[in-house]
Amino acid sequence: MPLEAPDKDPMVPYQLPFPKEAQQEIVVPNAIPTDDRLWVKQAENVFFRPLCLNVSQGYWMNLLKVTKSGVLSRHRHPNAVHGFVLKGRWYYLEHDWVAEEGGYVYEPPGETHTLVVPEDVEEMITYFQVNGVMYYCDPWGKHLGYEDVFTKIDMCRKHFEQVGLGADYVDQFIR
Repeated sequence: MPLEAPDKDPMVPYQLPFPKEAQQEIVVPNAIPTDDRLWVKQAENVFFRPLCLNVSQGYWMNLLKVTKSGVLSRHRHPNAVHGFVLKGRWYYLEHDWVAEEGGYVYEPPGETHTLVVPEDVEEMITYFQVNGVMYYCDPWGKHLGYEDVFTKIDMCRKHFEQVGLGADYVDQFIR
């Protein structure tokens, strides 16, 4: 890393313009919100908090909150997924590890798994970056449904409209 010249003030911000095509940053001050309207209902006792919905590269970043124990879903990923457990814990039926608070999980492309929240966990919150699609299936791979960045945006628009924030509330997360 180059060092500043000794006669230069390192606290002077960058002085050149950003590329005009560069997108605006996203800053979410309270990523884990206290306002329940910001949690988009995905299923019974399953919610997500959008953070970045990238339509040009087909990924989304969100917090997943589950307020029940049991099987959440079985799904396959054609692309990598990254997760960081913020609260509670969960595991996959297909593996012998448990994702616990403070833990990071990398899910490789081609992975199919069944997410389970243990009986003694009242609430689980995990930060996920999902690339591509979540392909829902039965234990033998039969297609049951899917989610991608566009279905996530549709869910957000509908939810934010219903809770009085307006359908366009989601626009701040779209890049």
